[in-house]
Amino acid sequence: MDYILLIVGFICLVKGADFFVSGSSAIAVHFNIPTFIIGLTIVAFGTSLPEAAVSVTAAMKGANGIAVGNVLGSNMFNLLIVLAISAVIKECPVSKAILRFEYPLAIIAVAIIPICCIGIFDAPLLLSRYDGIILLAVFMVFLTKTFNNITKSKDKYTVEGVPEEEPKKMNLPKASVISVIGILGIIFGGDLVVDAATGIALSFGIDETLIGLTIVALGTSLPELVTSVVAARKGETDIATGNVIGSNLFNILFVLGLSVTINPIEVTMDSVYDSIILIAVSLIAYIPLIKHKQLNRSWGIIMIVMYAVYLAYIIMRTM
Repeated sequence: MDYILLIVGFICLVKGADFFVSGSSAIAVHFNIPTFIIGLTIVAFGTSLPEAAVSVTAAMKGANGIAVGNVLGSNMFNLLIVLAISAVIKECPVSKAILRFEYPLAIIAVAIIPICCIGIFDAPLLLSRYDGIILLAVFMVFLTKTFNNITKSKDKYTVEGVPEEEPKKMNLPKASVISVIGILGIIFGGDLVVDAATGIALSFGIDETLIGLTIVALGTSLPELVTSVVAARKGETDIATGNVIGSNLFNILFVLGLSVTINPIEVTMDSVYDSIILIAVSLIAYIPLIKHKQLNRSWGIIMIVMYAVYLAYIIMRTM
């Protein structure tokens, strides 16, 4: 039954993402909102809901390995697989606004984790409620800045040298219904995939932390993967890149922040190491973005190889 549910979950994810990208793009056109902002907010939040559900539930149940591993593993997967595959399908230009604010903020957000684990407000290797409040406060800064961009911008944001492609025209009620159906499909499909994959993994006796970093992280990141790949194939590169950066910000600042605010989480040194690796990987990926204002196919392949190396590392350390 787990294998059947896994297949059904993938189908729901694919169709849900297709509907959601189409609907959100149409809504962006209707309100004259830049598509990269839609990607950073609505699409990112919608595709991050599975991470939020899993991490908050895991934190409340004391499954700390899954709670923290899910967030760090999802962000690693988003950056090195979702964004990389999108770039392999179609070179992904990145707007100046993302390079100036959102991407650096995503790096800072990850850097907060090892700093908090030092024990500034509480015991070492503990993410306390104070740490959660700090993450949520930074999250509010991100939201405020993003919505200020919306209110101040009269013209569409465009990637340097690359004109934005207009999504297909669609009336607002239809676009809204399609978006809602899409996000429901994404959430339902994500839940099915995570439950089925976790059941399969547990039957083989895999470690909880490893499950959080791999199976659960991959499962909850499938919405981001499918949404960004569909967006890249449709030429909506701003949604593809904005979705990844926005989702990573939501995962660290909102999902992890809310989880530890509800229930403090004890972390291991492995989680600290994973956060440091994520910082390093984020900085490496920033190089082509700053230099070329886009992520090309070559860098996409390099990032996929980096993820394979990381997977090998986390599997070896649990043996």
